Amino acid sequence: MRDKYSSLQIGIHWLVFLLVVITYAAMELRGFFPREYRPIFNMVHVSGGISILILMVTRLLVRLKQPAPPIVPKPKPWMTGMAHLGHLIIFVLFIVLPVLGLVMMYNRGNPWMAFGIIMPYASVANFELADNLKEYHELLANIGYYVIGLHALAALMHHYLWKDNTLLRMMPRKK
Repeated sequence: MRDKYSSLQIGIHWLVFLLVVITYAAMELRGFFPREYRPIFNMVHVSGGISILILMVTRLLVRLKQPAPPIVPKPKPWMTGMAHLGHLIIFVLFIVLPVLGLVMMYNRGNPWMAFGIIMPYASVANFELADNLKEYHELLANIGYYVIGLHALAALMHHYLWKDNTLLRMMPRKK
């Protein structure tokens, strides 16, 4: 049995991490720049979100076909249960967040861009729906900071405190 995730799974994991950093940074840092740059930051944010959605669905499909390599030494059942719950939350969060964002952008009823391309939008705006989706999107994005932090903390605790191979299973292979 293998002791690491596949190269595809590892690559997707770290690419999603990078895209999450870029996507969050696009929204958090846009206020430090002149207002005329806002459309660029918005496009980076939306493009990152779409990319994350595609990669998370791909990662989920790959994960269903390729089970996780075992953790050595085997953790206590409660730890395994918490890990499964944590991963479920991560998958749901980073699939639902972009979907909410896309539906919100569509329902604003005005042109918006992703990857430098004007995306489809509703011919008649539904501002009430767009505003409600924006609230949920922002709430989940804020929760995402805690989820990401807990995920990183758990990986570090596995590595340094419990001294198992959890973190090493997701590290890129040495050449």
